[in-house]
Amino acid sequence: MMTTRSPQLVLPVVDQATVVCLAGELDADIGTQLGQELKQHLEQAARRGHRLVLDMAGVTSISAAACRALQQATAHLAHEPALLVAAPPAVRGVLESAHPTGVRLHDTLADALASLPRPPAPQSSLGAWQLGNPSAEGESLREEVFGLRAKARTTGLIGVAQGILMERYDLSGPTAAFALLRRASQQFNVPLRVVASAVVTAPPPTSDSQWFPGRTTHAPRPDIAFLHAYSGDAADRGHVLATALHEALALSDADAAEMHLTDPAQDGALFLEQHRGLGGAYWDQVALATDPPVVCVRAQRQREPVTVPDVAADPDLAAHPAGRALLALGSHAVHSMPLITADGHCTGTVTLHRAQPGPWLTSRQQHGLDALMADIATWRSWYRRTVVLDALEYLHQHREPEPRRDDHA
Repeated sequence: MMTTRSPQLVLPVVDQATVVCLAGELDADIGTQLGQELKQHLEQAARRGHRLVLDMAGVTSISAAACRALQQATAHLAHEPALLVAAPPAVRGVLESAHPTGVRLHDTLADALASLPRPPAPQSSLGAWQLGNPSAEGESLREEVFGLRAKARTTGLIGVAQGILMERYDLSGPTAAFALLRRASQQFNVPLRVVASAVVTAPPPTSDSQWFPGRTTHAPRPDIAFLHAYSGDAADRGHVLATALHEALALSDADAAEMHLTDPAQDGALFLEQHRGLGGAYWDQVALATDPPVVCVRAQRQREPVTVPDVAADPDLAAHPAGRALLALGSHAVHSMPLITADGHCTGTVTLHRAQPGPWLTSRQQHGLDALMADIATWRSWYRRTVVLDALEYLHQHREPEPRRDDHA
């Protein structure tokens, strides 16, 4: 497998900051390149009157050489340091040991943006969240940043899949591997990261002609109550999940909801697939959920519904960045349910939110939600066995790079 390099996604935020998202391994080989690129970003930010924010949530490791490059590029910023966000504990420990004088560490992107001087217009303030209703244009722009930042976190996984394809099919390079992933994604309307995850976790092809010889590629959609009432294409992942989340909101009288599905390529981590009525500062925290006290992770590990009647009264959750973001949104009661398949695997969670603290679900609502959770789990299992494997089969059978266009044609 190839080493994942550090892709950079540059996002201007309103008129205050430029966010640079880093991902992968910041190893010794990338140190010089990192220093040069950071200097360029700092110069561009200075010309705009922006502060530079380095989002390192997707960084898996950092070398001493990369730390030195960071220190050298930012040393002149001691009085107005660059803001460094959400480094994983191991990476943060290395940075704290290096004592870079030109950066200031923050736990979350929301914390970093909130630390910036507020612009004169009150609608640009970060603290104006209401449950499901950011009140200003500036908040809408910040939500867009949170969404793009969450997507950037999957770049490392896609890089691993590219490495596998390059080695397996003797492709010319990462561009050809990415093009192959993208074609399979588009052909079956499967998210690129889902195809990449399947490439990483599926057993290698057993023949040159077929990845899964003898497999039935068009198994009928599952006979479940949810799909009986659903008139769309069962293979349309986004539409199915959006409809399921809407149904959960209708059944529960909740004010907001979110759905996570497990990613086998990331040790079963919960990836945020759908959400309704939740602002960016919160779903930025749960875009990839791996550890308690995040409520969906509790439900996944306990394999049964978990209710937090009052977030403020749960000391661990209230002190966690996700809990603080919930309280800022106005979400005070949370109920999370695991998606358990017929063979006993937890394949995701659905989490409901209410502004009013206290338990609220009736026994009838709970019964309806239990049935819906089982239906979603059954659908997801079918989708992975059919549509995702069809995408892999297509990828295997179309592994030759597309012919180059004739620029003069």
